[in-house]
Amino acid sequence: MEFLDFLLRKQPVQSSLIPPTSLLRNQAASLSRERISFQSERFLYLTAAPMGNANAGAVSLSHGRSGVRIVVAGDRGTGKSSLIRTAVIGTFPENVPPPVLLPTKLRRQDLSEDSDTDGVAEELKRADAVVLTYACDLPETLERLCTFWLPQLRKLEVKVPVIVVGCKQDLKDENQQVSLDQVMSPITRQFPEIETYIECSALRHFQVAEVFYYAQRSVLHPKAPLFDVESQTLKPPCVEALKRIFILCDQDKDGALSDSELNDFQVKCFNAPLLPSQIVDIKKLVQEKLSQGVNEQGLTLEGFLFLHSYFIEKGYLGTIWTVLRKFGYNDEVKLVDDIGLIQPQLIVPWHHIRQLIVPWLHVLICLFYLISYMVMAYLLRSWYI
Repeated sequence: MEFLDFLLRKQPVQSSLIPPTSLLRNQAASLSRERISFQSERFLYLTAAPMGNANAGAVSLSHGRSGVRIVVAGDRGTGKSSLIRTAVIGTFPENVPPPVLLPTKLRRQDLSEDSDTDGVAEELKRADAVVLTYACDLPETLERLCTFWLPQLRKLEVKVPVIVVGCKQDLKDENQQVSLDQVMSPITRQFPEIETYIECSALRHFQVAEVFYYAQRSVLHPKAPLFDVESQTLKPPCVEALKRIFILCDQDKDGALSDSELNDFQVKCFNAPLLPSQIVDIKKLVQEKLSQGVNEQGLTLEGFLFLHSYFIEKGYLGTIWTVLRKFGYNDEVKLVDDIGLIQPQLIVPWHHIRQLIVPWLHVLICLFYLISYMVMAYLLRSWYI
């Protein structure tokens, strides 16, 4: 196998509150080969960066990130080299050629369980995402993911998203009645670090680009900080962030987002207005799933939270992260102070301030007299004693 290092270039992605149905096809990465630098027995890695001006260098992806480091690993013969070469070169290699690199660029590593894997462990620890491959025509390679590769990642404390990829889909038994979801469902419950799973065929150029799109997306738009897979609910930090965003967007403070407020929210986050029909579709979707999600005033807080939870379940994580980052949240869903957001001006009428001051003034006067009486009683007691 070869140890590859190249740039994965990607076209800019347009997000929307209404995700397009052809999202993967429109956002699938367009790949260009940069360089091949290392060789290994069963391990490949690549560095990903967004498409930009070649003379301008890497474009920042998110909060200072200049690239995404994707590690591709798996047993020998699972199709790693063909997957990478097809993605980079655009043609399927009929025969994977022997290494032709300079001796100084050659590095041998054996990833068997009994070998020294310090070098491999270091590469895995440096990864932003890990792609684990198995061969669709060799069920034992999928079993090896559960018995060796995934436990090995936990042992090394590699806490990054994992994409499970079934290569050689063209060799899969057509009579197999069990779906991929049925096969992977118990595995994803056992290993929640698996972000997603997919089958591909380098020979037929089937879902090759999507593999690396999913890997990039798992880093740029991670699910872990937002969603609890076991309980299938939004995590508390995400809920608190969305509640704050809802309150900021609810300009008339009636507890619901009107059509106008919902459209303003769309323009602020995605720089494009919603069509009236799209607003109707949003409210209809929410009302069908959650009756209290919509009232006469518009989309309620419950509906707002449900809508974002629905997007996560459907895989539209980019939509959620666009919203959160637009309102000043970082990759840990924590509010960043120096984001340059325009703070709303707080105008409070004087009579409201007076109403707030007068009761507290009475409380302070009562506390003053109470403390005075306590001090006087203590002094009198001391005097007579």
